[in-house]
Amino acid sequence: MTTLTYLACSIMAAAWLAAGNASAKEFPSRPITVVVPFAAGGPADVQARIIAERMKVTLGQPVIIENVVGGAGSVAAGKVARSANDGYTVSYGYWGTHVLNGAIYPLSYDVVQDFEPISLLGNNPLLILGRSSLPAENLQQLVEWLEANPDKALQGTSGVGSASHVAAILFQHLTGTHFQFVPYRGAAPVMQDLIAGRLDVMFDQVSSALPHVRNGELKVYAVTAKKRLASAPEVPTVEEAGLPGLQISVWHALFAPKATPRPVIAKLNAAVVDALADPVVRERLESLGVQIPTREQQTPQALSDLQKAEIQKWWPILKAANVRAE
Repeated sequence: MTTLTYLACSIMAAAWLAAGNASAKEFPSRPITVVVPFAAGGPADVQARIIAERMKVTLGQPVIIENVVGGAGSVAAGKVARSANDGYTVSYGYWGTHVLNGAIYPLSYDVVQDFEPISLLGNNPLLILGRSSLPAENLQQLVEWLEANPDKALQGTSGVGSASHVAAILFQHLTGTHFQFVPYRGAAPVMQDLIAGRLDVMFDQVSSALPHVRNGELKVYAVTAKKRLASAPEVPTVEEAGLPGLQISVWHALFAPKATPRPVIAKLNAAVVDALADPVVRERLESLGVQIPTREQQTPQALSDLQKAEIQKWWPILKAANVRAE
């Protein structure tokens, strides 16, 4: 390389970096789109809208929710992975889209390498539920009932690789029980058949299940969390109920496309931190059964560490159970 060519390349590189830094300093100068992999009105969509509404205060720009469904969330995540890395299109990802899908589906993107972590938003543990006529009154009795009725009990799931499916796989592994999986298109019809007594057990999110527990339509045995829920303090944790290894959290988080500038990531992260510190936001999220992460858990690095740890934990379990896309 000649001296003249080297100088030209150096000038071009410096200009590119300067343009990038200027763009980051101006960010955001227009609305930001958060791509949510769920239909409007569901628990995750509601959580996203609560947080987005508060983020706009810090960012000074509207934060728009775009619902993109399909492929167990892979359509939405793929759209963000292919978007410009300027911070204006981000992924409202979760345990499924950014961990489980990597082991279950043939994806056109890498769940780790094609994204930049922004912040963990919340943890949604699951409730272990049973039909109201089930004879078991606690988790140990449920395990005993399942042991006495091998392959007869029916567990409803929201589909292959869903939280309800994966949680039940781990439950079977830990307890040595066996029951039949009945896949549905979504959690709502599963809930309907569980209430009607056509199913025996189910794992479901707190916000959609708790009302049915409170009115006596379902039994609840435990929550798959490390500590009891603020919205349901009477429900024991899986550790208290005798099954500590069943701690499962359907966490939600924000991710940006690969190579999004660090200053942009920092501004998005600051908006999340402000939102999760807001008392009104916290109260609304906790009423939905969301466990809000600590300030230390809200950094991009903490989210990166969590995602990688979850991949190391769940991918071997899914592969051993031969869980594959239908």
